[in-house]
Amino acid sequence: MRVTWQTAELELAEPLRISRSVMSRRDAVWIAIEHGGMTGWGEVVSSEYLGLPTARIARHLTTARPALERLPDPETAWHAHTADALPGAAELPAGVLAGLEAALLDLVGKRAGRPAHQLLGTPTAPAARTTRTIGITAPVPAAAQAARLAMSGFTALKVKAGSPDPAEDLARVEAVRTGAPGASLLLDPNGAWSERQALDLLPRFADLGVTAVEQPIAPGSPDALARVAKESPIPVIADEDAVSYEDAVALAGLVHGVNVKLAKCGGVRAALRIHEALRGSGTELMLGCLTASSLGIAPAVHLADRARWVDLDGHLLLAADPWTGIGGTDGTVRAADRAGLGVGRTPVAGAGPRVAAR
Repeated sequence: MRVTWQTAELELAEPLRISRSVMSRRDAVWIAIEHGGMTGWGEVVSSEYLGLPTARIARHLTTARPALERLPDPETAWHAHTADALPGAAELPAGVLAGLEAALLDLVGKRAGRPAHQLLGTPTAPAARTTRTIGITAPVPAAAQAARLAMSGFTALKVKAGSPDPAEDLARVEAVRTGAPGASLLLDPNGAWSERQALDLLPRFADLGVTAVEQPIAPGSPDALARVAKESPIPVIADEDAVSYEDAVALAGLVHGVNVKLAKCGGVRAALRIHEALRGSGTELMLGCLTASSLGIAPAVHLADRARWVDLDGHLLLAADPWTGIGGTDGTVRAADRAGLGVGRTPVAGAGPRVAAR
């Protein structure tokens, strides 16, 4: 096998403001694994919050490449599990491991002539309604954006919260409700509130029609998050407090949901392990993502039938998506029935790779 990668810059259609930062662009590292005349692709996106700058991604890929290339074929790597097949894989950041695993899954599927979801145990291509994120912005533009999204077919919207003045968040949610009166609303403060604030504010947001909340309080106090979940009038979903399998297991039965992002947990196999661990606990699965291209989002779309909440809109936030194949512009993401991940390159001016490494 031959492993290479290249880096592209993904630019957002407009800056996304959340409680802890504003993002307008990020790097995507596209991993290519070649064998027998076929190529499998995976994506790792840079993330300041996850401590994964582009240079660190490249260093870890450089370290992992020799061991991966020594394996006889992608099937050996896939069936042995990427994390077990690579010496030192435990040291790989979860996002890098997920990207390598995605490239192997894509290649194994292409060589077998089978789509990824079949290799993962789902005979029929999953399709799911996805939320669409509205960042921290003033009420009038938030209402206008909500109305446009509703007209496009979105039935679920995620509203970012965590403004210094909670009254601004309440006004934004009320505006979104006015702009899209039929939409289901998910609230995401990204851990901006204290426990007391969350207990005071969540009933007010519930009165505005919010149906669930992600990580209302700062991560690092799972007991406090469990207390908020117990008192909350709406479901509480752990995100920043649910990074690993161990985190998810510790929260099972204590919160209503766990937001699984492949870049946090380490890939589709880790996500499936979390899903199985949550079964029967009363804690359900949410599938989330980072801002990424369709290539980066695709592996999670092939798992979408396992989730109660689906938030796979990262590719929809881009000014131009350099990959295609999972839909979503009408509010529904769809796994392709084509072999592998089912995505393909889209020629986009200015979105091509700016750095190549071999």
